[in-house]
Amino acid sequence: MRGTVSTLTSLECPRHYGVMASPPVSVRVRAPELTGRGWLNAGTDVVRLGDLRGRFVLLDFWSFCCVNCLHVLDEMRPLEAEYGDELVVIGVHSPKFEHEAEPSALAAAVERYGVDHLVLDDPELSTWDVYAVRAWPTLVLVDPEGYVVAQYAGEGHVHAIRALIADLIPRYRERGSLQGGRSPYRPVVRDDTELRFPAKAIALADQGFLVADAGHHSVVVLAADAETLVRRFGTGERGLEDGEGERARFNEPNGLCELPRRTAEVAGFDIVVADTANHALRGLDLRSGRVRTLAGNGRQWMQGDGATALSSPWDVAWWRGRVWVAMAGIHQLWSLDPVTGDVRVEAGTTQEGLVDGRPDVSWFAQPSGLAPGGRRLWVADAEVSALRWLDDEGVHTAVGQGLFDFGFRDGSGAAALMQHPLGVAVLPDGSVAVADTYNDAVRRYDPATKELTTLASGLAEVSGIVVRGNEVLAVESGEHRLVALPPTRGRASGLATTAQREAVVLASRLELVVAFTPPPGQQLDDRSGPPARLTVTSTPPGLLRSGEGRGESLMRSLVLDRRVGSGVLHVSARAASCDVSTGPGAACRMHQQDWGLPVTVTDQGADVLELPLGGAVGAAGAATPKGQV
Repeated sequence: MRGTVSTLTSLECPRHYGVMASPPVSVRVRAPELTGRGWLNAGTDVVRLGDLRGRFVLLDFWSFCCVNCLHVLDEMRPLEAEYGDELVVIGVHSPKFEHEAEPSALAAAVERYGVDHLVLDDPELSTWDVYAVRAWPTLVLVDPEGYVVAQYAGEGHVHAIRALIADLIPRYRERGSLQGGRSPYRPVVRDDTELRFPAKAIALADQGFLVADAGHHSVVVLAADAETLVRRFGTGERGLEDGEGERARFNEPNGLCELPRRTAEVAGFDIVVADTANHALRGLDLRSGRVRTLAGNGRQWMQGDGATALSSPWDVAWWRGRVWVAMAGIHQLWSLDPVTGDVRVEAGTTQEGLVDGRPDVSWFAQPSGLAPGGRRLWVADAEVSALRWLDDEGVHTAVGQGLFDFGFRDGSGAAALMQHPLGVAVLPDGSVAVADTYNDAVRRYDPATKELTTLASGLAEVSGIVVRGNEVLAVESGEHRLVALPPTRGRASGLATTAQREAVVLASRLELVVAFTPPPGQQLDDRSGPPARLTVTSTPPGLLRSGEGRGESLMRSLVLDRRVGSGVLHVSARAASCDVSTGPGAACRMHQQDWGLPVTVTDQGADVLELPLGGAVGAAGAATPKGQV
């Protein structure tokens, strides 16, 4: 072999599915030390792995732009509480966007998303590289003796980690190496404000404003001055609870939509709330204050769920007689009939990327803002730093180039750049204002000239835009307020940037191996068909000459085109497992992950690409950290 992207310690996969049925015996790998710029929530300057010996350590490689990483934060909360003495969780923040590498932005995100564990600031991706990480999020479990025992890419793996820890605890206790103890986690005490990380806002008919107060897990009414608090809906604590407004609970609400009067009268509520971290849509009656759940059950959508569960709805808008939903967690647009409760998928395949065309074949990447404008529905597509629209002909891109291209540059839509926009609004003249969140700016796109300019800059994480008559206000999330835009124009820096993450160097002919080991007590579930599925595509499409498409094996031969030279390889893998016992209470799980890998094709590139879906280190394809073996 010419080389591999990460080290294979063994390869014992059944031919048909390419899935490990049980972990092989492998060489133990010492966990490399954690290095970075500094620590948050630590109460100390440095935390070393040696200081945590005697406990399991779970490293969570995350980026606060990544909705899948936010899902994992929520998934881990019960695990952290259950194993408070035996487990220390460390978030290794490895940024994708330039803005995420700013220390103040990371500190705000840690507070905003309730990260209640240690966080290592890794802006140079030094710890990311030494652990051979290939995707956000990735979880690495280190045992009480300081060795890596498992690695998981993507979300939905906490049940597997719980099962593995429960299986390993008796062994390490018998050896005397599991001693337990308190985590060095120390929360930072911050002053509170009337609003805390507001996400979106809308202008109400009575000239007031309704604001999604995400940091306080509530929805609030502000007076016409955009400052005076009139009423708050929600207790201020995380939860999914219906009822009267003061007793109801939300969880990081974002988008808001006011229904037309006649529709509201029939439906019995006038506001739809995108209750993001509850994976739900909620109905709010402003007069009575009553809150009800319209769609979603608090559980995150996974493959096979249909429309019975949602995944991080980020914004909502009334268009063509329905409530349209930016379903950020699975890169799609959905819609809801507020009277019948009917929910359906409108656009997107769940694949993450920037692909225009018919709604059923188009790709989005964390759509986070919606704005109806006549025959067009405008979309702020955050992870591809794009402004897009949907109409009768399909999905189109006005501004944006791809998953790893961003910046702060005015000009024609084909050349202009933004950085992780979260909001969008149509202005009175028909142009489109965009909350260019990570550039701390508001941009303006003119559909007639196809030019992007800068309306205002120097703001703090603008996440939404409100239009009231001829007045334009920004939801300045980083400053916890609504603010009217100044009459003077801002100016873009002209900066073009790509993600700091290095491209994977591959040969034109290579073997793709995705590793999966069922959790302890589970086995592959093939009762309803093949237990594994692998889908491979690329952008541009010409990059992948052979190996594209869907199959039932987690191994595949690929041929890349050296003439194309570089692009993004999209790999989507899923595997099903069920409890070994089939009696009452037996559980089945779906393990899934999508990788968007920037790649470069050269003669000297690796001819094996190994990606860990989940399981013990040493399973086929599991990436081996560059530590002491």
